[in-house]
Amino acid sequence: LRAHLDTFEVMLYRSLVGVLAVSAAAALAGRLGEIGTRSLGLHLVRNTVHFAGQNLWLFALSLIPLAQLFALEFSYPIMVALSAPLLLGERLSGGRLLSAAAGFAGILIVARPLAPGGLSPGLLAAMACAVGFAGAAILTKRLTRVVSVVCILFWLTLMQTLMGLACAALDGHVALPSAAALPWVLAIGLSGLGAHFSLTK
Repeated sequence: LRAHLDTFEVMLYRSLVGVLAVSAAAALAGRLGEIGTRSLGLHLVRNTVHFAGQNLWLFALSLIPLAQLFALEFSYPIMVALSAPLLLGERLSGGRLLSAAAGFAGILIVARPLAPGGLSPGLLAAMACAVGFAGAAILTKRLTRVVSVVCILFWLTLMQTLMGLACAALDGHVALPSAAALPWVLAIGLSGLGAHFSLTK
């Protein structure tokens, strides 16, 4: 898609597909009433942090090998596990701590951020995206205590559609997906929504 759209435009259309799919699914299931404005501020913070992380991920994707990107991206569960006792009141067992240490060692082996020339812009973006994803995961867990999955997904997709539009319009031009790009936009939108549904659930 990067041949057709910039990063913000990809996020705009990915989120737009999501908001249409969530709204249609909620309407068909008779669950539109679950979409309310409770904890709207928390939704906004969560979606802003995630939007930043997602854009950093897309930026890093074009700069570093997939193995490095995925290794650094999936450091976020380690960050979540280590911060959950402080932010969510969850218990951190010795086994989880050992797993976090082993995972971190694996990340260092694959990503090699300390190798000569290791801290490239792509690696820094991937590290920052992991921080954004960790923050989004913690805030999502907080939201699941007070609102439904449908509500979380609706505000996620709607807010990120608006954020994507605002950022895509900064250069004064928002490109529309071409006919060739449209199937990929749909695939990214629906798979991204499926991932968020699974993580939130």
